[in-house]
Amino acid sequence: MPKIEVNETRCKGCQLCTKACPKQCIEISDTFSTTGYYPAKLAKQDCCIGCGMCFQVCPDIAITVFR
Repeated sequence: MPKIEVNETRCKGCQLCTKACPKQCIEISDTFSTTGYYPAKLAKQDCCIGCGMCFQVCPDIAITVFR
């Protein structure tokens, strides 16, 4: 089953990935990261199709896609 992992230290919560996800699997966390941002997170388990759109739009290279 495909999934993503977000490196919370690198993510600045720009929300580009949330808009790029065709299945709306990603949302912004409601808790701060250690760097002071609200990072993205995989919101729905078994939702990700592994398309990689989130990875492609991430300016901070904070997302890894596992297929």
